[in-house]
Amino acid sequence: MHALETHDLSISYGDQFIFQDLQLSIAKGKVTVLIGSNGCGKSTLLRTMARLLKPHKGNVLIEGQSIATLPTKEVAKRMALLPQGPTAPEGLTVLQLVKQGRYPYQSWLQQWSKEDEMHVNRALKTTGLTELAERTVDSLSGGQRQRAWIAMVLAQGTDIMLLDEPTTYLDLTHQIEVLDLLYSFNVSEGRTIVMVLHDINLACRYAHHIVAIQDQQVYVEGSPEEIVTTGMIEAVFRMKASVIKDPLYGTPMCVPHGKGRTI
Repeated sequence: MHALETHDLSISYGDQFIFQDLQLSIAKGKVTVLIGSNGCGKSTLLRTMARLLKPHKGNVLIEGQSIATLPTKEVAKRMALLPQGPTAPEGLTVLQLVKQGRYPYQSWLQQWSKEDEMHVNRALKTTGLTELAERTVDSLSGGQRQRAWIAMVLAQGTDIMLLDEPTTYLDLTHQIEVLDLLYSFNVSEGRTIVMVLHDINLACRYAHHIVAIQDQQVYVEGSPEEIVTTGMIEAVFRMKASVIKDPLYGTPMCVPHGKGRTI
């Protein structure tokens, strides 16, 4: 069974279609990365799969069930979304932010529990934020702040995690730190990770499966070794590049051709 599927999914803003009749399957327990040029609809697709946007037509299935038929809290217990560039209210502490991940489990009958506490403490420990729990989110560095948001998603306790540009605005060191952290969740816990990334080389390094989006459809999908070619890069990104082997990991590495220069 797939973690997520789209069946004949069409997404539109007014009269403008972003996707039409999209068929996509997300493998359970794998890292999938969506790539494509700016404005191709990657973030919109992620938000639609998380049921934040209503499709024009078609269905999104989560583990074989139509997401449209499930209660909101049930969806939140099975899938978590970290949007691009999230912001926290001024003065909110890391601990308070991470506790928000347990909201789907709260009700009039069931208030804060020992299980909630366990998930929060574990999320803080896993992301290396235990010592910073009482710090305000807005006082953290960019990398620490992103780890705090990831800790909130981790505390939610879902098997599926969707992340929209989790490395945005981070320097290279913190990009690797965040992606290593997410990859570790997949390796150690079998979590399904779906990310939007702009950096093709990082996508190749961390993804089991890459989905390249172009012209309102999936242009090509498969393992990095299968699909990342000079032809794909030129078709999807309108850019000439050479593809070589990453000297450390053996995954494809894109080397763009500079304008005005010949190879």
